[in-house]
Amino acid sequence: MSESAVRFPAEWEPQSAILIAWPTEDTDWAARLGEVEDTYIALVAAITRFQPVVICVPDEDVQSYAFVRLASNRIDMDRVRFVEAAYDDTWLRDSGPITLRGESGFRLNDFRFTGWGGKFDASRDDRLVGHLHGAGVFAESSERREIDFALEGGAIETDGAGTLLTTWRCLHERHPDVARETLTAQLSDWLAQDRVLWLDHGYLEGDDTDAHIDTLARFAPDDAIVFQACDDPSDPHHVELKAMADEIAALRTRDGQPYRLFPLPWPQPILDDGRRLAASYANYLIVNGAVLMPAYGDPADDAAAAVLAQAHPGREIVQVPCRPLIWQNGSLHCITMQLPQGLLRA
Repeated sequence: MSESAVRFPAEWEPQSAILIAWPTEDTDWAARLGEVEDTYIALVAAITRFQPVVICVPDEDVQSYAFVRLASNRIDMDRVRFVEAAYDDTWLRDSGPITLRGESGFRLNDFRFTGWGGKFDASRDDRLVGHLHGAGVFAESSERREIDFALEGGAIETDGAGTLLTTWRCLHERHPDVARETLTAQLSDWLAQDRVLWLDHGYLEGDDTDAHIDTLARFAPDDAIVFQACDDPSDPHHVELKAMADEIAALRTRDGQPYRLFPLPWPQPILDDGRRLAASYANYLIVNGAVLMPAYGDPADDAAAAVLAQAHPGREIVQVPCRPLIWQNGSLHCITMQLPQGLLRA
């Protein structure tokens, strides 16, 4: 595949499907599996209104169970495809393929997945892309490229036109001995980018990803950035997220212009046994014709939907209840991975 013809498509470009993994008793969801299954059912119902979904399952029994749960909720099962695969957990944004598009096919970048810097066992998750590729899930025109470098999909964001957005906190945590200039060159090479924009500020309590960009700031079409703001001076996040907002305001487009900015409202603190959970509206998922946004049962949910409607005009905004997900420190975008149009084998 010609290097000059390879491109990293933006999430808002046409998609074949969304890839997810069904939660089971063998994952970290076990203690609250019922609540989490309800969120997954709502997610699949929302996705299949617009496009297919591919669901990883560990075995036939789980597949049969998931089929019954989904079908009983009147989901269009013609848009649901199951594939058997071993996995440790269900954070497919970080263990799934990071896909580049070429003139004649696709490159599946298969980076190392280390459980967010060795925090959790991830040996099966690290083999997931290879398994799916070998199982024939992807088009024959796709090639898998193993890269011996720890990088999660939630740590990077592209505008589809050669600009990457990421956070220094995360990449430096994974690779403390690598200089920023070297990381910039490596990311540019592997991801076919010619600009890398770094944020030095921004974090969420309860986030164990070391400040993944998809919890903080996202590109939107026509030189826009959507970001999680905090307008409560008494909140411990206020200073850091204000510094991040200032950084984003100082960023410039390829043409040297400021980005159009869309700050998201700040939800009220959500606690679990006294532990603050990482609720972010920036962790939304774009599908064909819609934006699926995490809803937390907070008064700010509707206000966040209004901001996303402005940032992504022409797309329906669908709220998916995600309060159960943040118990395990992630949200809607974290459990999904889009497959660009043409990547899914017919």
